[in-house]
Amino acid sequence: MPLKIDLTHAKEEREPGVVDRWIQAFRLQFVPTSIFPALLGSVIAWATFREFHFLYFVMVISGVALHHIGLNMIDDVFDYLHAVDRSHGGEKNPYTGGSGVLAGRLLSARNVFCVSIFCYFLALITAVYLTLSVGWPVLIFVGIGLFSSVFYSVPPIRYGYRGFGEFSLLINFGPVICLGAFYAQTGSIAWEPFIISLVPGFLMWSMIVINEIPDYEEDRQAGKLNLVARFGKKAGILLYSAGLISAYATLLLAVFFGVSSLQVLLGFLSIPAAFNSLIILRKNYHDRLKMAPANLAAIKVHAFTLSFLIIGYLAKGVQVNLL
Repeated sequence: MPLKIDLTHAKEEREPGVVDRWIQAFRLQFVPTSIFPALLGSVIAWATFREFHFLYFVMVISGVALHHIGLNMIDDVFDYLHAVDRSHGGEKNPYTGGSGVLAGRLLSARNVFCVSIFCYFLALITAVYLTLSVGWPVLIFVGIGLFSSVFYSVPPIRYGYRGFGEFSLLINFGPVICLGAFYAQTGSIAWEPFIISLVPGFLMWSMIVINEIPDYEEDRQAGKLNLVARFGKKAGILLYSAGLISAYATLLLAVFFGVSSLQVLLGFLSIPAAFNSLIILRKNYHDRLKMAPANLAAIKVHAFTLSFLIIGYLAKGVQVNLL
């Protein structure tokens, strides 16, 4: 008698559970790109102004993390509705093209949208608390961030489809978050956190550009005319390189002009990872799957650079405040 195997049951066992589906929808691997600038702004406040309020710090970190998760999901929903992330013609690069929970019918668009709104609501609660505790200028940072995240892909503006998304991410994941965190601690703004905040901004520019390259064909077909879709994959390599160069040049110029001290040059320790990402990109930009290590390397460049900057400012803070 031939052996029968219940393949249907085996397939069901391999499907992700409810918790796994929502974790996939949150795209947590990208949330540190919000948390790191907030950490950096807070540490600069402590190291240079001797100001640190733990509760404000927790509220800022919680707020930007919840906001980013909401952004990830609302962008997923509207990209899906605009038929951007419905098909990849084969295996998917895990770092591009949305979470895949909607295209894979793991979750409904309505449920993802509702949870994204709930995340925005929780983030707004932290914003209201900080506004009442620190001052009304908090609303400026919150307003810029909220408008930018919602209308990146939501009609009728959809500026991410019109070639302005990369610049918005540079501003929001750099000066808006970093200066906002600094303001929450000090109640003021200053040149040093503004200049240094351009570093995570430029790195975020590079990250979004390199993530757009594998989705070039799908984005063009769906009318999502970001910079790579407009100018091509080779232009994307140049734009990616320009972001990296600008980030490291900002650190060098900040020290040269006396805006910051030598500790920020620790950020240069991530240059090997940046070179590695560029080498992989130039070799494999035509193949979305082979590009995945380059996309991962770009995430590491951001994390390493910001980690080294935070360590540098912590060392300065210890010297200034504790010794």
